[in-house]
Amino acid sequence: MKNILISGASIAGPALAYWLTHHGFSVTVVERAPTVRDGGQALDFRGPAHLGVLEKMGILDEIRAHQTGGGRVSIVDADGRQISSLPSEIMSGDVEIHRGDLAKLMYEATKDSTEYLFNDSISTLEETATGVEVTLENGGARTFDLVIGADGLHSNVRKLTFGDEKQFRHDLGFYVAIYSLASPVPNAMYSVPGRTASVFGNKGVFYFASDPIDYDYRDVEQQREILAEVFEGVDGWQVPELMRQMWLAPDFYFDSVSQIRMDTFHKGRVALIGDAGYGASLGGMGTGLSVVGAYVLAGELARADGDHETAFARHDEIMKPYVRACQKMGEGGVDFLAPATKGKLRMRNLMWKSLPYLPWKGMFSKMGLKAATAVELSDY
Repeated sequence: MKNILISGASIAGPALAYWLTHHGFSVTVVERAPTVRDGGQALDFRGPAHLGVLEKMGILDEIRAHQTGGGRVSIVDADGRQISSLPSEIMSGDVEIHRGDLAKLMYEATKDSTEYLFNDSISTLEETATGVEVTLENGGARTFDLVIGADGLHSNVRKLTFGDEKQFRHDLGFYVAIYSLASPVPNAMYSVPGRTASVFGNKGVFYFASDPIDYDYRDVEQQREILAEVFEGVDGWQVPELMRQMWLAPDFYFDSVSQIRMDTFHKGRVALIGDAGYGASLGGMGTGLSVVGAYVLAGELARADGDHETAFARHDEIMKPYVRACQKMGEGGVDFLAPATKGKLRMRNLMWKSLPYLPWKGMFSKMGLKAATAVELSDY
């Protein structure tokens, strides 16, 4: 029985753990955080590939029970008056759930069959003829047959195995910040050139256009200060109130909106899934890619009777065209979420205002569904 280490306990890691243990593998998950991470934005799934995997995992009904509700989102002016709106299919798929709720569901589905090592991380990886020698920051040295990086955009496993992140990260030209609100603010989106403040459910979500920023992605206070500086002087709608609540939020998230583009998702006995190998960013595709990729990788390892070379190559073959189709959905998002000029902002608002009366009003949902279904999945 193969002994497999997964780095990352957000979505991709537990999804992979579920399928690997389902196929009879022994699985350990290591996670830097002290527990399952809460917070984050709403995540959506769409189409039979996403929903089919979730149904096979037995958690689709639970996800539906935790749905955020979605619905149309008003685009407002500085005084809070609606000037246009976003159709619900733009902002949510067939089902939508907050990232923290989904992470908890994934953990609950795997905790009894998987060894979880929280508050720990991989320090070194050294491949041998028969396995991977792993040094953990707090857990000493252990040997695994395979190591899988499911540790997000800033993947530690990818860095240790493939090299510096800059080789693979493709920035889309803007940043996002997300945090929970302590006091309710009406759902809406308000933009000034290059900056957007919005509320979806009980989450404040900010976007702003920018060249790459040099910051510590683990220094939350530094990230709050960056956001405060960017939105300083933006006094319209509810922005001052949202910024006040930003300083108090316990679950602040900040990062570039970026994709990971790689020629291969594996090297030797190490492979990458989810955002670590093929982050898609916008369009509701990233989490769908994670759960589909986990299903495929575990299934191919089972089909190949643990032969990692065959299984990793098949995972690449199946996922690469699917990844590219989904990543295309995220390109150009800056002009939608943080239009750089007053002219672009007016054009965006006019487009959404006119959308219900145009023959191509269903185009966006069809494009998203086409990308989400651009893969054929075996019944492993």
